[in-house]
Amino acid sequence: MKIPWPVRSVLAGTAGTAALTLAYDLERRLRPRHRGSLDYDDSLVPGQIVASVMHLPHVTAREDRDLGLALRWSYGSAFGLWHGLLHRSLREPWASAIFGCTLMTATFSLFPLLGRTPPPWRWGPDVMATSLGTHAAYVGAVATVDDTLRRLGQ
Repeated sequence: MKIPWPVRSVLAGTAGTAALTLAYDLERRLRPRHRGSLDYDDSLVPGQIVASVMHLPHVTAREDRDLGLALRWSYGSAFGLWHGLLHRSLREPWASAIFGCTLMTATFSLFPLLGRTPPPWRWGPDVMATSLGTHAAYVGAVATVDDTLRRLGQ
């Protein structure tokens, strides 16, 4: 059965978000002494950005976390559409390379602009490594699932 490319791409984005989430879990297991957030995507900052954009007053830390998770799963799934669009006009690995660069550009610019985090050149090496690694897991999963679903539908 052929799956329309937008559906396939959203499914790939969902798989990418699951891979990103699993990468955070794996890093926590590898760094059991680390306390707190691993990077800004893993912190309360995404939820605080959502609360700020939506003008929600008096949001608790738990609500920030929940808003952040909702944001991760919604934009992570929908962001797969960008990979699908790129892949319609470019071959791999170019589609995934541009997709990954777009994702990291958004990460490196939106957190300082909307989340009031330090600029990326002031992030600690562990925070930068986590951000790059988890997003690489996301991009790899999106590309793999999108390609696998495309081949199954041919």
